Amino acid sequence: MSHPAASVPAVTIRVPAKVNVQLAVGPPRADGYHDLANVFLAVGLQDRVTARPAPRLSITCAGPGSALVPLDGTNLAARAAELLAAHTGRERADVHLHIDKDIPVAGGMAGGSADGAAALLACAELWGTGTPREELLELAGRLGSDVPFAIVGGAALGLGRGELLTPLPVGGTFHWVFALADGGLSTPEVYRECDRLRGEDPAPAPEASPALLAALRDGDAYALAGALSNDLQPAAISLRPSLEDVLEAGSAAGALAGLVSGSGPTCAFLAPDAPTAARIATVLEGSGTCRAARATTSPAPGAGVLTISGA
Repeated sequence: MSHPAASVPAVTIRVPAKVNVQLAVGPPRADGYHDLANVFLAVGLQDRVTARPAPRLSITCAGPGSALVPLDGTNLAARAAELLAAHTGRERADVHLHIDKDIPVAGGMAGGSADGAAALLACAELWGTGTPREELLELAGRLGSDVPFAIVGGAALGLGRGELLTPLPVGGTFHWVFALADGGLSTPEVYRECDRLRGEDPAPAPEASPALLAALRDGDAYALAGALSNDLQPAAISLRPSLEDVLEAGSAAGALAGLVSGSGPTCAFLAPDAPTAARIATVLEGSGTCRAARATTSPAPGAGVLTISGA
C-alpha cells in the first residue's frame, strides 16, 4: 500500500544479508560480466534503511563498519533513490536516507546491495509512487546483480549476472556462522583472478546443482554441506591466502562445511544446530584468524517495511 508523502514522514525498511550456497561462474561475456548460476540464501543479519523527506538527497550511516560506507552518490542507496526519482518523473530525489548497519561491510554478503534494495522500497513508500513490484525488481537489476535478491529474500536461483531470479523452496532452518575479515576484497579483482587461474581451460556453462537444490528443499544440513560450492573461492584464496586458515579453523571447530561467501573475504560455515553454531563462533573469535564471528540462521524474508511513522 502506498501513502502520500505528506502523511508519511519516515519509512524504515529492514533488509537481509545473503550467502551464496552455490556460485557457478561461466566464461567472461562480451560485456565484461560472467554468466552465473548463483543460489542465494537470505540470512538473519539485517540492515535497516530509513527514508525521510529532505530538501536534497543525503545519507548518514551508523553501526559496525559504518566509517567504511560511502556517503556520496556512489552509495547504492543514493543511486536507488535517484533511479526511482527519474523513473517516476520526480524533479529530484528529495530524501534523507539513514542506514543502520548490521550486515558486515565489504564482506561478500551484499550489504551495499541490500541497502540499495531497501532504499528503493523506502522511497517508493515515502513518495507514494505506487510502483509495481515487478518494476521495482527491474530497477533493482539495473543497480546491481545482487540487488533484486535482497527484495525477494528466502532462497532463489539467480541466472544471467545473477539478477534473473527463480524462487526456491526451503524445507527447514539452516544454522550459519560468518567469520568476518579485516578489510575487503574487490569483486572485479576476484573475477579477474578467477579468469587468470582458469587460463585457457574453457569454463563450463554454469548450472545449479540438483543435489544442492534437493538439500535446500528437504532442509537437510548434512546434504547441503556436501553440495556447497563457490567457483570464486580459489581466486579469493589466491588474493588472500589467510582465508585458508579461517576455513581450517571453522572446520576444526565442528562446522559441517565452510566456504568463502561470494567474492569474500567473509567465510561462511554451516552448522548442524544452534548450540554448535554458537560454539563455532566462539572458537573462531578466539582463533586469531578473523576479526569477529556471527551466528545466524536462514532462510530470512526479503526487504520489507519495518515501520511507517505518521505525522
